[in-house]
Amino acid sequence: MTADRRLTLSAGVFYLLTFVTSMPALALKQPYLDGTTGADPDAVRWAAVLEIVLAVACVGTAVALYPVLRRHRAALALGFVASRTVEAAVIVLGVVGMLAVLTVGRSEVAAGALVAVHDWAFLLGPGLLPAVNALLLGGLLFGARLVPRAIPLVGLIGAPLLVVSALGTLLGWFDQVSLWGLVGALPIAIWELALGLWLTFRGLRDVTPNRADGVRYSDSGVAAR
Repeated sequence: MTADRRLTLSAGVFYLLTFVTSMPALALKQPYLDGTTGADPDAVRWAAVLEIVLAVACVGTAVALYPVLRRHRAALALGFVASRTVEAAVIVLGVVGMLAVLTVGRSEVAAGALVAVHDWAFLLGPGLLPAVNALLLGGLLFGARLVPRAIPLVGLIGAPLLVVSALGTLLGWFDQVSLWGLVGALPIAIWELALGLWLTFRGLRDVTPNRADGVRYSDSGVAAR
């Protein structure tokens, strides 16, 4: 296994880890944050652990891919690292707000403000920044043909849909955790899952920049353009 393959494998595993952590975390924390009677506070603590792992995995995807991607479009590769880092920071901010609710008690007046902090962080982090990630990483992968173009194409199509979904939540048209929110987020989820699986089991295509005329496919010896 080459160094590049180890990096892409790590990135794929990190991508899959974001799914393993984010969906159970949402299911665990939502009843308590919504004020559901009998909701378990310990579930929030477990959700916090999962979301901290989620934040680490977000950064891990970009850091693992950066050494490979910078050979093709260094600016986009660095932008992806920055965007993923900001996303992780916002996720952690939401975790802090969520844990603070446990401290003051769900029945306290202050809990409402802390839940609001969590909800806005959830919207601006996992609810919006993945669109930026898709434009940066998807654009790079699509242009350099490092994966089948159908995969980043889903992300590039899904990015504006996610922005519209986040805007709809921001303007109060619907809740983020709703049918319309799911519809807006689904293409980005498919893009990230497909990319995670491809990176894990296949890796990036063996493509190297050609100083003369664009991109060369090393594995086939055929010039792409």
